Amino acid sequence: MDLLRIIVFLSFSLLLLFYPGDYWLTRVFSQQDIWEKKPTRQFSLHPIPEVSTYASYPPISAEGVYITDLSSFTPIFEHNSKLAFYPASTAKIITALVVADVFKPTDIIVVTKQITKQDEPDWQLMGLVTGEKITIENLLYGILVHSANDAAFTLANAYGYDTFIGKMNEKAAELGMKNSHFKNPIGIDDPEQLTSPYDLALAGRALLKDPYLAKFVSTKEIIIADVDYKYFHKLSNVNKLLGEIIGIGGLKTGYTELAGQNLVSFYKKNGNQYIIVVLKSLDRFEDTRSLTQWIDQYVTHISMPLN
Repeated sequence: MDLLRIIVFLSFSLLLLFYPGDYWLTRVFSQQDIWEKKPTRQFSLHPIPEVSTYASYPPISAEGVYITDLSSFTPIFEHNSKLAFYPASTAKIITALVVADVFKPTDIIVVTKQITKQDEPDWQLMGLVTGEKITIENLLYGILVHSANDAAFTLANAYGYDTFIGKMNEKAAELGMKNSHFKNPIGIDDPEQLTSPYDLALAGRALLKDPYLAKFVSTKEIIIADVDYKYFHKLSNVNKLLGEIIGIGGLKTGYTELAGQNLVSFYKKNGNQYIIVVLKSLDRFEDTRSLTQWIDQYVTHISMPLN
């Protein structure tokens, strides 16, 4: 009886020892899963911006300013950041976001109303012609590069003007823009059309998160055409800082007499990204230039690993 037990034990042991498969008993006996060392996962937060204690107030004329680190959305500098201002054409950021929601880039719109300088001498126009067939993508170039009011009007009108304005306010609410309200897609002054520097930073962040929309705001100049190649439109970006300040990649200009000079900018420096909002400025480009220099001089980033 003892000899039989020994033979069975030895046979079973040899079977386990030489069996090539991943049989569960071999894993139990070898303890492979229990004792094998697993790699330790490393976690880290976005680097957090830190403003030097020696930072002075930047030399700017703007009445409303908000600068935020894009990755962490940590505020870096603010002045009247929640105060209401006229947005002027910075409202077209929301216009573009709504367009991206309700249309496809390849959709074609027929222009039903031609607007000329005789009709609106103060409007920025791309020169759309009645009956012109043009894609949504080319109209987006119109509003985000050339800040064309006729393009913004055509887009809203094609969807249903009042319904489009409703969508703009829905989008603003969705983004948490609590101090904003929109009455038109263009940026025409209206006592009820208001926004804040902080709110425009939220809108700018939403646009930059969309790679498709982000390509428009960094375009300096482009010639687009209708679908029949009958009408061609040369579009130039109103933002003269594109190509002048290394790291500026758009985002949206705005100006009316009541709004003053407005500018929402996307700025990259040493791998870090920022949104700079300047509202009611006497010189939006010089103010933004000063703010980029202020960032370069006084802002650093701290990495905070989590083990």
